[in-house]
Amino acid sequence: MQLRPVRDEDTALAIGLSTDSYVPQIGSLPDHASEAEAKDWVHRQKRRHSDGAGFSFVIEATATGTGVGHCGLWLRDLAAGRGSAGYSVLPEQRGMSFAADALAALTTFGWSIAGLHRIELYIEPWNAGSIRTAERAGYLREGLLRSHQEIGGTRRDMLLYAEVRS
Repeated sequence: MQLRPVRDEDTALAIGLSTDSYVPQIGSLPDHASEAEAKDWVHRQKRRHSDGAGFSFVIEATATGTGVGHCGLWLRDLAAGRGSAGYSVLPEQRGMSFAADALAALTTFGWSIAGLHRIELYIEPWNAGSIRTAERAGYLREGLLRSHQEIGGTRRDMLLYAEVRS
């Protein structure tokens, strides 16, 4: 597995991710995206760094050279020393450690950013796969944030996981 910049040809990956029932609820990718909507999403991801939002990467399977997911390091709270991360993997590629390996690589990359001292993850309590991913990548659970975030039109509790620069 390797992380690489998002490229124009990642439209098919975006379409695949958009078919997951949860991914469109937690990001900017529309549900069952059309090719045009997927292209727009790809172009937004390519601009994340220049727009000051952070860094967006494709998770690529080294053996095949194909994109199997997406992850990002978001830096809107960098002035306070904090960032947040997110990840998603195509449904048919889950359970192969792509997300955990990508999160570990993303975290290592994050520590190269001056002033970043903490990377946070926000995970719904029911999401056992994401909890396993966070823990495999070395993140520690810090607590439950009640009614923390609106997802799909409903306020949701979120578990807070974090990794702190040593």
